[in-house]
Amino acid sequence: MSFAKYADIIVDISSANVDKPFTYEIPGELCGQITAGTPVIIPFGNLNKKRKGYVIAVSDELKSELNGLQLKKIDSIAPKRVNIEDEMIELSGWMKDRYGCTMITALQTVMPVKVRAKARRNYDFSSVGNAGSYKLHDSNSEQQSAIDTFIGNYDKGVMKTYLLYGITGSGKTDVYMHMIRHVLDSGRQVVLLIPEISLTYQAIERLYSVFGKDIAVIHSKLSPGERYEQIERCMKGEAGIIIGPRSALFAPFRDIGLIVIDEEHDSAYKNENIPRYNAIDVAKKRAEMHNASIVLSSATPSPESYMNAASGNYELLRLNQRAGNAEKPDIDVVDMRMEMQNGNRSIFSVHLDELIRDRLAKHEQVILFMNRRGYSNFLSCRSCGNSVRCPHCDVSLTVHAGHILKCHYCGYSVNVPATCPDCGSSYIAEFGTGTQKLENITKKMYPEARVARLDTDSASGKKASEEILKNFAEGNTDILIGTQMVVKGHDYHNVTLVGIMAADTSLYVSSYMSGQRTYELIAQAAGRAGRGNKKGCVVIQTYKPEHYAIESSAADDYDKYYKNEMAYRRILNYPPAVHIWTAQLSSKNEELLIRASELYSNILKENVEVYSAQFTGPIDASVYKVNDYFRKLTYCKHDNYDILLKIKETVEKKFKEYNSFDSISILHDFT
Repeated sequence: MSFAKYADIIVDISSANVDKPFTYEIPGELCGQITAGTPVIIPFGNLNKKRKGYVIAVSDELKSELNGLQLKKIDSIAPKRVNIEDEMIELSGWMKDRYGCTMITALQTVMPVKVRAKARRNYDFSSVGNAGSYKLHDSNSEQQSAIDTFIGNYDKGVMKTYLLYGITGSGKTDVYMHMIRHVLDSGRQVVLLIPEISLTYQAIERLYSVFGKDIAVIHSKLSPGERYEQIERCMKGEAGIIIGPRSALFAPFRDIGLIVIDEEHDSAYKNENIPRYNAIDVAKKRAEMHNASIVLSSATPSPESYMNAASGNYELLRLNQRAGNAEKPDIDVVDMRMEMQNGNRSIFSVHLDELIRDRLAKHEQVILFMNRRGYSNFLSCRSCGNSVRCPHCDVSLTVHAGHILKCHYCGYSVNVPATCPDCGSSYIAEFGTGTQKLENITKKMYPEARVARLDTDSASGKKASEEILKNFAEGNTDILIGTQMVVKGHDYHNVTLVGIMAADTSLYVSSYMSGQRTYELIAQAAGRAGRGNKKGCVVIQTYKPEHYAIESSAADDYDKYYKNEMAYRRILNYPPAVHIWTAQLSSKNEELLIRASELYSNILKENVEVYSAQFTGPIDASVYKVNDYFRKLTYCKHDNYDILLKIKETVEKKFKEYNSFDSISILHDFT
């Protein structure tokens, strides 16, 4: 058996930038004992001072650029201590294997701030007011049962992953706040993840009201000084809770007792950069390392999470009734095909228009939800409500230049039709209403109303989203228009009407998750209405009222939705019925990319036959050219995640043997 002879090592990871590995020789007596993640003692610098380092890669061959150089040897394996650095190295090694990235990329993702920022000040909590403005309510029987189950297991040392599934307004936040309090009282620390920055203001207000300044806050809008200060408080044990989007998962806490992932279904928990990690999977690994519990909270659980709960991998904590005396809102579905047949070409149905005018007269607030900032790239028919779909993959075809429709799963293409393939209507076109256009129309139709818009364009400033939401919460806005930023987790008691302007939009996205996203967004949007003492109403405007995602959300019937969704996933072999590995190859040289992607797919084809896997490709990415880089995709499916990793490693090794393709960049994604 041959062992690795050389190791790439990062030195003094707690104080140096994680961007420059050094190559050392592995002495014979240590061969076979050193792998990625091993802490070692090495001679470093001109004086060969003994320093601690971490192995990030091993090899049995020396890099060509190092031939002829006298390499230093590793002195010994360092004793592994229980500290943040060792834990993060172990986590990085796991991410490297799990997501097919390099060790150094994983390290750069998980390691905390290394250099003290010059401009430093305490986080400003003054914007959250109104301390004491949020109070924990008395728990009803369902809430108390969930709390008691968690506390009973926790006190026995039984750490689990829980799915806290409750309808909108059922008091899930109160439930996990009680759980957080219990964990803090036990002397341990808590990580609370939220999907995006727009939720930070309200989440911080709640935590600050209950727990005071025992919280640390992390998100991308913080200055370097603010971010460093928050990380330092975690390292010193000055904060018991950290709140933020997925990066808060890597807070340097030494004794985590609970990780809460709010809105666990949200796609924002999937990192789109390298490594393309899933925050829920990483949370499970970090919880395992700390012997901690996980609570996944959602009113619309992802199929993956609900399947885990149904199979007993998670413990299900279910809340079926709204907290307090709040009633469920009335939900009306408006068929926009009939509106058009009756001569109404407006984006507002007659029914929604009447309700908006009624709410304005009563000085009640309205949310108009439109899940699009700009313009769409799919075709839909306003007569029958259908989109032009791939006959092989049952996803919407995407409009490309040259009037071509393409499928981004199998490569099928067809010319843009002049009439609807299903009903023959000429009312077929790209869908084209976004939030900015909706804002302009709304202001013209309701000139007396104070209208605001919340999307990633309007909330681009550091505290822009906070100001927009604060004004709405204080009653200074009558109608709030927005994308999904306005429907996630917000709680406004004077909102009595929610209009879902184009419920179909997310159905036509070229993705197998289109039904899931549609159900989630409608259910979440509907949940914003009638959360106080006033009865709420929701109007769902759609060209496809018969689709199971829309029918189920209108009926507030998650079980019906889940049954249909999983049947669809199983028939067409989509996650969570199977796992998918996606390899994206990119290059500025299109001709080189075409040859490389063909070779990559041929190598993959040889291996999938051995493991009875499925593969498709190469096909063009949905956006074929980005920043002068052309991109091709290859998909591989199997029900065993480990087999996909094995196939990936084999294909990568064989592909690297072709030196002419060294310039090809490869991005891996596992679902």
